[in-house]
Amino acid sequence: MIRIPQVKVNISEIYQKNIDTCKDRTSWERLYQKEEALLLRKKICKLLRCKPGEIQDFCIVKRSIDARKKKEIFYTYSVDVALGTEKEKRICSKIKNKVCQIKKKLVYQVPMQGQALLSNPPVIVGFGPAGMFCALMLAKAGYCPLVLEQGKKVEDRVKDVENFWKTGKLEPWSNVQFGEGGAGTFSDGKLNCSVKDTTGRIRKVLELFVEHGAPAEILYQQKPHIGTDALCKIVKNIRTHIEELGGIVTFESKVTDLKYNAAGALQAVQVNGQDWISTQVAVFAIGHSARDTFACMQAHGLQMEQKPFAVGVRVEHPQKKINQHQYGDMAKVLPPADYKVTYHTQKDRSVFSFCMCPGGFVVNASSEAGGMVVNGMSNHDRGEENANSAMVVNVLPEDFGSEDVLAGVAFQRKWEALAYQEGKGKIPVQLWKDFKEKKQSTRYGDLQPVHRGENEFGNLWNCLPTFVSEALLEGIAALDGKIPGFADPDVILSGVETRTSSPVRILRDETLQSNKAGIYPCGEGAGYAGGITSAAVDGIKIFEAIYSKYQSKKEKVEYE
Repeated sequence: MIRIPQVKVNISEIYQKNIDTCKDRTSWERLYQKEEALLLRKKICKLLRCKPGEIQDFCIVKRSIDARKKKEIFYTYSVDVALGTEKEKRICSKIKNKVCQIKKKLVYQVPMQGQALLSNPPVIVGFGPAGMFCALMLAKAGYCPLVLEQGKKVEDRVKDVENFWKTGKLEPWSNVQFGEGGAGTFSDGKLNCSVKDTTGRIRKVLELFVEHGAPAEILYQQKPHIGTDALCKIVKNIRTHIEELGGIVTFESKVTDLKYNAAGALQAVQVNGQDWISTQVAVFAIGHSARDTFACMQAHGLQMEQKPFAVGVRVEHPQKKINQHQYGDMAKVLPPADYKVTYHTQKDRSVFSFCMCPGGFVVNASSEAGGMVVNGMSNHDRGEENANSAMVVNVLPEDFGSEDVLAGVAFQRKWEALAYQEGKGKIPVQLWKDFKEKKQSTRYGDLQPVHRGENEFGNLWNCLPTFVSEALLEGIAALDGKIPGFADPDVILSGVETRTSSPVRILRDETLQSNKAGIYPCGEGAGYAGGITSAAVDGIKIFEAIYSKYQSKKEKVEYE
């Protein structure tokens, strides 16, 4: 295969030629889908100086939108082209500017299987992306894993979450943070990952999502996303597949204690304070909000350390305004636009957007009584009126005020409790113009909130660290120069966003085990991931560690 990067198609020209028929996104996509393959074939022939008949096959590896010039917007592609081995070598040698290169297909491969024996199935603690993909890979390899998830299955979890948003009645282990699919299920379902994929793990994650119901377009989108509505179905499909392969997935099963043998290695885990399950291997794929499990692991002597994270607010803008700024004349036909912005303050703090949700909701994501947390969520179509994003400020361990390894948890709880008080149990909201003056808002302007869960006007300065509020004040104002309207008076802020990542890291060695043999810290809660895809990748890494040490019931496993 020949990999050609930076294949550009000027879609502004195509749009202008068909402006009378392209009235909306659907009509544009229908038109472009008919022309895409032919346009790319012509571009490939020109770049490789070959004839159309010489192309055996080609596929899109990546597609993104280049909208830096609003009058000339491009789809930018990376494509793999098959011409036959000898012809590919000859063509690449003739192209002087080296725009292309011979590229072997990146195929995920498992390591050599180990020979140690497992007397009991491996246990997976937590069924978010990390635990889910670790369990799926183990099940495919014949290990018949046992999954212990303290929350409920996704179909019951959805009912509990919707009831919470309507009534305020919180189910402690079945909410936006806890339950099948993890916190990522109630999010935008963003699958982009900034880590370079040299092993094929990221591609494998995307392929497994597609295998279980995700749209095939996520395989080549630069910023793939699934959406909460679709994720709920996919998560259930993955669980069903694990069970069909011999795995067991249990819900409302909380790990409450650990037992070690005379050598100090894991011997058993306790569930719900009663039943003991014997196992040599337990993958702790806990989420970033599993605070009681952090405390349990600390009490059992697992080595942990404080970890920085970020704190801030959700900020809402009209999605049409973001689209217009990003796309200009093509705003009505291209997908809802996102943004990624950063700013460094005079007091050496970073202010940055996080988990941006085009056409989405701000949601009450609380998981503890007396605490308030917000997050962002979008469905697959990203069809709501507002764009929302976390605008957060970096928080360092020295800000926690204690050397205790769980001081970051206490820091989060403090501000979540104050946010709950400020909003009287509802999401506290404040308009930007009032935030600047440190006063409570009294009414909305032209922009109305798009929320899941009730809200209440408040003063967010009362439930954020002063250094965070000051940094937001400086940063949001400055970012108005990058995105006009970013600091309009009626922009809505909601608080507080504290669960950006885990406040601790559970240390692991070169075998990916903790200092207690048999315990494998995994995913975002353990401090080794930062999103759905990276958490799933870490789950696959832990699978590989187990596979390379222990025998499975299958003699050979193929993952191509």
